[in-house]
Amino acid sequence: MLTLTGATVRFGARAVLDAVDLEVADHEIVCVLGPSGSGKSTLLRAVAGLQALDGGRVLLDGADQTGVPVHRRGVGLMFQDHQLFPQRDVAGNVAFGLRMHGVGTAERGARVEELLDLVGLPGAGRRAVSSLSGGEQQRVALARALAPRPRLLMLDEPLGQLDRGLRERLVTELRRLFRQLGTTVLAVTHDQGEAFALADRVVVMNDGRIAQSGTPLDVWRSPASAFVARFLGFDNIVPATVTGAAADTVWGKVPVPDGSPQGERLLLVRPAGVRVTAAGEGLGCHVAARTFRGGHVAVTLRPAEGPLLEAEFPLRDAPEAGAEVDVEFRAEDVVVLDGEDA
Repeated sequence: MLTLTGATVRFGARAVLDAVDLEVADHEIVCVLGPSGSGKSTLLRAVAGLQALDGGRVLLDGADQTGVPVHRRGVGLMFQDHQLFPQRDVAGNVAFGLRMHGVGTAERGARVEELLDLVGLPGAGRRAVSSLSGGEQQRVALARALAPRPRLLMLDEPLGQLDRGLRERLVTELRRLFRQLGTTVLAVTHDQGEAFALADRVVVMNDGRIAQSGTPLDVWRSPASAFVARFLGFDNIVPATVTGAAADTVWGKVPVPDGSPQGERLLLVRPAGVRVTAAGEGLGCHVAARTFRGGHVAVTLRPAEGPLLEAEFPLRDAPEAGAEVDVEFRAEDVVVLDGEDA
């Protein structure tokens, strides 16, 4: 469906997109993640034709899009701020793209009703957009983007202005809707929870390049680098020397999974892999802080040497702040990273 080969965009001397290669298959939902300035929104704009490339190509269904204007690319766009027309009612907003494509009145009306039903707003066609809640406006914007049946739907921070509870509900509905329609989706977001819930594949960007691409489960289980791990919220990263099934670290010996890369590396220990053991049998730590996180307690541990350790415990098992504990590490929650980007 979509292929980028060597896609490059420069702002002055800086490459905002740096020779990016990316493919999106028919009916696939791909979410591009990254911090501000990583190039993810520029990538979306380049695919849409809103940003010219300084190098490389964008192909849709194998056709080079160089010089093809936005309105002829057959893509749908949905932005964070909705960009609804305040002077038009809900039906007028949804029908806008259909009118631009010359679709007749009867067919337009039927399509608008169909889409409002799909996005959970049946019978809302005559409502003023100013009377809608944020979530309802988001649904209208989605219906408008889907109306012309785009071959590729692109979403830029689609749920960024909504509160967390509403975002979590809508992202589940979006995935169900895209699956029902067979829509091919390319979305950008800085929210990894949103991306992991929506996507078939996650692409993590850093400094204009793709740092990692894979299924949400693969990226979560096996971050490709310290940058990806830290972006996902993991802080337990230390230099290590891996020999066989263990690594020497400032926290002592840490077990690593079978087949781990050897030598000088960086080591990630997921918080869930830090477990209390019997006194004198592990790494001695002071419990510096506890934070209730709903289903678990996040605990900050201060070892005698080395950086702080973040751990997760079930509600009933979390040690109290101020306690002295010994901890050990589970190999299945340890990831050996490249040692280049500490």
